[in-house]
Amino acid sequence: MYQNKVTLIGFLGNDAEVHTANERSFTTFQVATKSSYKDKKSGEYGSHTEWHRCVVFSRLSEFAGTLTKGTHVQVEGELRSREYTPKKAVGSKSKKAETKQRIWEIRVASILKLDRAEKSAPEDQEQADNTGEDATF
Repeated sequence: MYQNKVTLIGFLGNDAEVHTANERSFTTFQVATKSSYKDKKSGEYGSHTEWHRCVVFSRLSEFAGTLTKGTHVQVEGELRSREYTPKKAVGSKSKKAETKQRIWEIRVASILKLDRAEKSAPEDQEQADNTGEDATF
């Protein structure tokens, strides 16, 4: 049995970007996750932020395109790697530009927004509270 499943909970680093390639639409965004640790020598606490590139296809891509910087999300998908050759910069003689690069991405299967729902108008809230008190079971 094999399993390639990733679950990330973090915040978007910037607005999601919708792209089209080969007549196929997809959305990309970056999710930041953070871990904390205690330095054994100094005894001080530190933290490390990791950035994850996420790619979304199909109908979920439409929803992902609405996500904005700072949105708190839970993303599930599978870890994928791919190789590409970066476009050579004009006038660049660097050999590094000619070598293949490997990039790791999360191919997203589901997205859950963890942000709290925006508050409704005060009169809507009062009406919702009143109906809860009068309900009979």
